[in-house]
Amino acid sequence: MTTSPTAESSAAAPLLDLQALVVAVRRRRRFWCSLALLGLLLGAAVAVLRPPPPAATAKVLVAHQEDQPNDTGTLIRTDVELLQTTRIADKALKSLKSPVPPEDFMRDYRGTGVTNNLLQIDVTGDSDAQAVARAKALADTFVADHVRRMQDAAKAEAKALRDQRDRMRDDLARVNKSIGGRKPESDPKTSASIESLFARRAELTSRIADFDLRAEEARMGTPRLVAGTQIVDAPRAVQHSLPMAALTNAAIGLVLGLVLGLAVAAVGSVVRDRPVLRREIAANLGASVIAELRRVSRRPAGSWRPRRTRAARERLTATLARTVRGSAESVSLLELGCAHTTSVIALDLATALAAEGPVVVIDGLPGLERANRGRQPGGPDVVSGEQAAAVPRQVRRLGVGSVAPGTAWTGLQDLGTQTVLVVRAGHGSTAWLHTVARQLGDLLIPVIGVVLIDPDPRDRTDGTLWDGLHTALRGHNERLARQDGTGRLLTERQPWAVRVPDSDQEAR
Repeated sequence: MTTSPTAESSAAAPLLDLQALVVAVRRRRRFWCSLALLGLLLGAAVAVLRPPPPAATAKVLVAHQEDQPNDTGTLIRTDVELLQTTRIADKALKSLKSPVPPEDFMRDYRGTGVTNNLLQIDVTGDSDAQAVARAKALADTFVADHVRRMQDAAKAEAKALRDQRDRMRDDLARVNKSIGGRKPESDPKTSASIESLFARRAELTSRIADFDLRAEEARMGTPRLVAGTQIVDAPRAVQHSLPMAALTNAAIGLVLGLVLGLAVAAVGSVVRDRPVLRREIAANLGASVIAELRRVSRRPAGSWRPRRTRAARERLTATLARTVRGSAESVSLLELGCAHTTSVIALDLATALAAEGPVVVIDGLPGLERANRGRQPGGPDVVSGEQAAAVPRQVRRLGVGSVAPGTAWTGLQDLGTQTVLVVRAGHGSTAWLHTVARQLGDLLIPVIGVVLIDPDPRDRTDGTLWDGLHTALRGHNERLARQDGTGRLLTERQPWAVRVPDSDQEAR
C-alpha cells in the first residue's frame, strides 16, 4: 500500500505552525504598519479636531466617624457614590442658579477616591470659569451634606443615649423610693432584700453616669468631624496641552492600530493557508526548491539595479542552464503568481543557452507580451504557443506557461515534457499547490525543481526532498517506474540543487 505525500505531510503537520505564522505575519508588515500609521494619524487628528472640554478639579478631605487604619476604601467609595446622586447635583445647581436638569449635570462630573479620606472632584463646563464654579459648588455642597449627615448621626446617637439615661433615672427613682419606704428590721430575708436594692441603686447610678459620658462624647465628636471635612485643594481649571494630548492620543492610536493589524494579519494568514516557507512549498508540490530569487520589478532595468540582485539572477541563470543542458527532453518554466519574473528568467536562460545553439522561447503566458515580436537584438526567438508546432526539432525549446487558477492544463505538454515551477512564496494556497502537483502528475510532466520567488530572507527551513520516501515522482519517473517489472518507484538524486539568495550567502 502506497501512502500519498499529501496524506503523509498533512498527518505530520502540526495544527498551528508558529514559525510559518510568524513568517506570514512578517511578510504582511506593510498591512499592519499601515494600520499602525493610520491609528497614529487618527489619534493625533482626534486630539486636534476634538479637544477636551474645559475642566476643573477640586480635592476634599473627608473625615469619617468609622475611620479605621485597615479600611479598604469602602467609606470613600460610598462618598463617591453619594456625590453621584441627584440630591447633591440638585443642591449644587440651586447654588449656581442653573436651569440644567440634575440628570444632565451628573454626566458632567465624577468623583474619584484618591485615598481613604481624600476625594477628587472633576467637572467639565462650557468655559474654564463655569467649570471652576461648578467644582466649587459641588465641593461646598458635598462638604455641607457630609457635615449635616455627621451632625444628624451624632444628634441621633446622643438622643438615644440620653433617652436610655432617663429610663435609668426613672428606675433609680423607683429604687430609691422602695429603699426609703422600708424600716430597719432584724429579719434576715428583709435585710437581704434591702441589700439587693442598694446594689441595684449603685448599678443604676453607675450606668447613668456612663450614659451621660457617652452622650457627651457623641456630642463632642461632631466638631472634630466638621473641622476635619474641608476643601484642601481649591477648585482650579485644568490646563490642557494640545501637543501633549496629540502625542498621547497618537501613541494610543499607534498601539491600537498595531495590535489590530497584527491580529488581522495573523487570523488572515491562518484562514488563507498560503505556504511561505521552503519546506512547506516543497512538501506540497513534491519537488525540491533549487533556487530563490527576489521578484523582478516591471520598471526598466538600469545601472541602478543592486549588484546583489544582478549576481543572484546570474547564479539562477547558471543553475537553470546546467539543469536544461543535462536534460534530453524539452523543459518549461511554469509560473504561479510571478508571470513577469518568469518571463525575465526565461529570456535570461534562453540567452545563456543561445551560445550553444538556436533556442526558441514558446510563450504560453496569459496576455502574450513577448510573442510575435521576432528576435530581439542579441536575444532568442519568441513565438506563441500556437506556433510551437512549426519550430524544428533540432532547435532547443524553452516553454513559458502558467499554472495559476483559471489557466488551461491541456496546453502545458506543448511547452515542455518536464518543467521547473517558478512559485511566488505566499501566493498559492495549500489546496492549489496540491492541485498543481496532481495535475502535472496526471499529464506525466515531471517537476524537476522549484524556483522560489520573493522568499522570506530569514527562512532557514530545508526545501529539499531529494531522498525523501514521500517525494512525489512525476512524469518521466513514473513512466520509468511503470517500465520496471517490480513496480518499484525509481528515485533520482538531484545534485544540482542550489540556493540562489539575494545576498552574498553561501550557496547550498
